Amino acid sequence: MRIIGGERKGHKLVEWHAAGIRPLRDRVRAALFDTLGHLVVGAEFLDLFAGTGAVGLEALSRGARRAIFVDSSPKAISIIRANLKKLRYEDRAEVIRADALEAIRRFHKRGRRFDLIFMGAPYSRGLTQEALRTIAAYPILRPGGVLIAEIHKSEELKERYGDLELIQDRDYGDSRLLFYSLAEGASGP
Repeated sequence: MRIIGGERKGHKLVEWHAAGIRPLRDRVRAALFDTLGHLVVGAEFLDLFAGTGAVGLEALSRGARRAIFVDSSPKAISIIRANLKKLRYEDRAEVIRADALEAIRRFHKRGRRFDLIFMGAPYSRGLTQEALRTIAAYPILRPGGVLIAEIHKSEELKERYGDLELIQDRDYGDSRLLFYSLAEGASGP
């Protein structure tokens, strides 16, 4: 696994090989960032269910101002910190060991908002839907921002969760990327 674009392109990442861990494949990560394009530059990026942190690290390499990584696993937190150190991004990142849903509520309570949110929850456990419902109830996406949910192709998500509205749905083999933004007329947080 490596960074595929931006200032750290080609740098190898510390990997984690364990049951249930599935880093976003390079091809899908490339498609994600090609779709986001200029929105990444200067963005406040939230990587929920971060795992190895590959998506948030890619965002930093491509010009995100700051990335916040949230995962509940101590091993994931250790690997994210190792990758941040390896890429020399510690000063542009925050790593939080917490349940993603609780982190969303805390961010909202503290008034923290994000330009881009990526959610790579474990497949087929209902966590992505629960996270979308939580973000709809505790808004943390800035107006004009984009939330991306990576799910298995067999999973179904709604087109709307509160003010979050589906704007794009793309298939990549066994994975799907669903892009949400605040619905037109939504005031945002």
